[in-house]
Amino acid sequence: MTLFSTVGLFIALSLFIALILGVIAIMPWLRASRAPDKPVDNQLLDINIAVFRARLAELKSDKDAGTIDDSHYQTQKLELERQLLDAQRVVAPMVVPGIKSRLIIIVWVPVLAVMAYLMIGDRTPVFELWAAEDKVGQVADDLLTGKIDQPPAWAIEDGQQLISAMQTNVYRHADDYNRWMRLSELFLSLEATDSALEALSRAYRLSPDNEEIATTYAQISFFANKGQLDDNSRRVLEAVLAKNPQHEGAQMLMAMGEARSSNFDQAQGWIKRLRASIAAKPGDHTQALASLDELSANVTTQQQQASEGIDVTITINASLLPLVKGDDVLFVAIRDVKGGPPFAAKRLPISVIKQGEVNISLSDLDAMMPTRTLKSARAEKIQLAVIARISHSGNASAESGDLSGNPVVISAEQNQVNVDINQQVP
Repeated sequence: MTLFSTVGLFIALSLFIALILGVIAIMPWLRASRAPDKPVDNQLLDINIAVFRARLAELKSDKDAGTIDDSHYQTQKLELERQLLDAQRVVAPMVVPGIKSRLIIIVWVPVLAVMAYLMIGDRTPVFELWAAEDKVGQVADDLLTGKIDQPPAWAIEDGQQLISAMQTNVYRHADDYNRWMRLSELFLSLEATDSALEALSRAYRLSPDNEEIATTYAQISFFANKGQLDDNSRRVLEAVLAKNPQHEGAQMLMAMGEARSSNFDQAQGWIKRLRASIAAKPGDHTQALASLDELSANVTTQQQQASEGIDVTITINASLLPLVKGDDVLFVAIRDVKGGPPFAAKRLPISVIKQGEVNISLSDLDAMMPTRTLKSARAEKIQLAVIARISHSGNASAESGDLSGNPVVISAEQNQVNVDINQQVP
C-alpha cells in the first residue's frame, strides 16, 4: 500500500460523504413541484378543510342525538366556517433554483468541510502516521508476529516511523499478548523502562499463566524499582511459584527482593531453597552454587549492618493528613547537625505510611557514599540528627508546601528515635 492509496482513500470517502451532505442540503429544491397546475403549496389548507369537515360531522351527530339544539348547532357551525376562512392563506410558490445554484451548494459543502478539517487543528501527525504505516507497516507486523527478528536497514532509517507503526499495530491487535511482549522488548532496547513495563503489564493481564511473561514483568519491575519488590511484582512472583515451586528465576528474585527489603531471614530461606533445587539437578553446577554462597554471605553482612542501624518511627500529625497526596514521596535521612551530605538516607513512596505512621530502619546499607557511613560517624563522635520530610514534587531539596518535622538529635548510643511531621514548609 502506498501513501497515495491511504490518503487518497481518506479523501475519496470524505468527498463522497460531503457530496451526500450537499445533496441533502438541496433536497427541498429537488422536491419542489414544477407542475403548472399546482403553483401554490396548499397542504395546510387541505388539512384545515379536513379538520373542518370532521368537526362539522361531530356537530351534526350531536344535533341528531339531541345533545345540542338547532340554535347551538348553527352558532358552532358559523364559528367553524369563520375559522376556516381565517386559516386560508396564499403561499407564494417556491422559486426552484437553477442547475448553477445547485452546483454551487454541492461544491461549497465539501470545500467548507475541508477548510474546517484543516483549520480546527494540526493534522500533520495523522499524515505522518499514515506515511509510517505505508512505509514500514508490514515490517512492524512481521516483527511483532515473530516472522523476522531484525528489521531491514531501510526500515530503520527513521526509527520513529517504525516505533509509531509498531504501536499502532499493537493497539489494533490489543488482545494479542505476544505483540505486547515484543513491543516491550522494543522499549527496553530504547531504555524506555516505563513504557516497557506498561506493555508487559498488558501482556501479563492477557496471559497471566504464561511464566515467561510473568517473570519478565516481575524482573523488569524489580530493577526499575531499584531492587525493591513492590506489591504487584511480589504478587506476580507468588503466582508463578504457586504453579511452579521450583522456578529458579522467581526464587532468585524473591531472595534478592527480600534482602533489599531487609527481610533477611526470608531471603536466606529462598537462597536455601534455590541452592537445593540446583544441587538436585544432574551436571556440574559448581559456579552457580558458589554464586549462591556468595549471595548468602552478602545477605549475612547486610543483616549485621542493619542490626547496627537506627530504627526511626515517623508519625504524621493528624491535622496534616488531608495535605498528603497519593504521589508524594517520603524522605528520611541521618546527617551531621552542622550540615553536609547525609550518612544514610531513604526515598520511599508515601504508601509505606499506614494510618499516619511508619517504622523505618536506617543503616550503612543506606549510605550515600561508601566512605560516609553511620559507623564512621559514630566512631568520630559526630552529633547526628534525624530528619523526615514529605515532598509533593519528589525532589530531594525542600520546597514550599512540603510537610516536615523538626530534626531530632540523637546520642552516640541511641538506636531508636521518633520523628513527628507536624509542620508545612512556607
